[in-house]
Amino acid sequence: MTLVYRRTALKLGLAGSAFALTSPAWALVEIVVTGGNFTPLPIAIPDFASSDPAFGREIAEIVRNNLKRSGLFAPLDPASLPIQVGDVTNEPDFASWRALSVDALVMGSVERGGTVNAQVRVWDTQAAQQVVGKAHTTDPASYRRIGHIVSDSIYAALAGESGYFDTQVIYVSESGPKANRTKRLAIMDQDGANVQYLTDGGALALGPRLSPNYGQLAFTSYQDGNPQVFVAPLGGGARKLIDGAPMSFSPRFSPDGGTIAFSVSNGQATNLYAVGSGGGKPVQLTDTAAIDTSPSFSPDGSRICFESDRGGAPQIYVMSAGGGGAQRISYGEGTYSTPVWAPKGDLIAFTRQSGGQFHIGTMKPDGSGERLLVSTFHAEGPTWAPNGRVIMYFSDPGGDNGPQLYSVDIWGRNQQQIPTQGFASDPTWSPLRS
Repeated sequence: MTLVYRRTALKLGLAGSAFALTSPAWALVEIVVTGGNFTPLPIAIPDFASSDPAFGREIAEIVRNNLKRSGLFAPLDPASLPIQVGDVTNEPDFASWRALSVDALVMGSVERGGTVNAQVRVWDTQAAQQVVGKAHTTDPASYRRIGHIVSDSIYAALAGESGYFDTQVIYVSESGPKANRTKRLAIMDQDGANVQYLTDGGALALGPRLSPNYGQLAFTSYQDGNPQVFVAPLGGGARKLIDGAPMSFSPRFSPDGGTIAFSVSNGQATNLYAVGSGGGKPVQLTDTAAIDTSPSFSPDGSRICFESDRGGAPQIYVMSAGGGGAQRISYGEGTYSTPVWAPKGDLIAFTRQSGGQFHIGTMKPDGSGERLLVSTFHAEGPTWAPNGRVIMYFSDPGGDNGPQLYSVDIWGRNQQQIPTQGFASDPTWSPLRS
């Protein structure tokens, strides 16, 4: 049995918040995980109070959906609650909520005008005390963000680590017949809302990667006929990263956003290179007759994991970010590809092919502790949520259908499809927005 703490101590009040308390107190809430068995925390979220009741209901529903999709929380049906609209001004009747077996209670209010303003209080009903009270503001042009920001606040208070709801996902949107699909880059909120297209589909675009500061996007484009790495500000014009390479592809930003590692192929071999994100002279990181690709930096920027077939079949290797001294870390049955270092540095996600199936899995950076999270006909391309506890990937069922995005947590639970407009592949998860 493994105890995974939502928050080992629930601190009452946050400094600087609208409802901060002066005296901290503590309560313990545990998540008990035994294999695949898990009981989410019951939580009640009435509609948010608002001068526009429909708006208050919409924001509360965004929060309920976010927390439910996390797999850690079980929001009650709002129609079953003793009150339908939250009250942030008064302490709740804890006994009535405990009678419903509610462990956590969220009361919120939201208004929109020149800005969207929300207030939220989270209560531990068993301890009869406030967990957190905060006020949040966002731009009315992106009003749904207030629901994601509130969700992150609740998740952080009860799970003991940062949330991942106020994020976006860049992916390859696929449309048209299977034999001749149009593939263009798109961006959406992590829950599938607010889709925008970043390329027009005139040239095949693959493998989008977002810089840590949200400023730039790197991707592989066939605009010149052969694959080449391009870099662009979000929504801006793209430029080729380097000149003179027969083929360049598979870019990935360093944690500070100042460097891009990528692959260059000359037809005989494929090696890894690195260059400043603003361009310049690339530095060669590997020098073999093999195919080295899919580089991914460790969170501290000191190491790179990558895929290589230098041992005869694709496996995962780790080396210094400056190149040299690569060590193989994958030794399971089959082949390994698309390694991606977790934001916390504790795990590397990968795609594995074995036993006639594709698997999405994780291992520690030294190769130990391998765990397969998903096994199916076809799945690949893992990407991490910024808190390092959820992985998104794409899966294709075959036939006339196309790929779709899915997510799963690091325990292999809570697998679910991410809604997209049409088919979708190659996701990359953004950092939390500021």
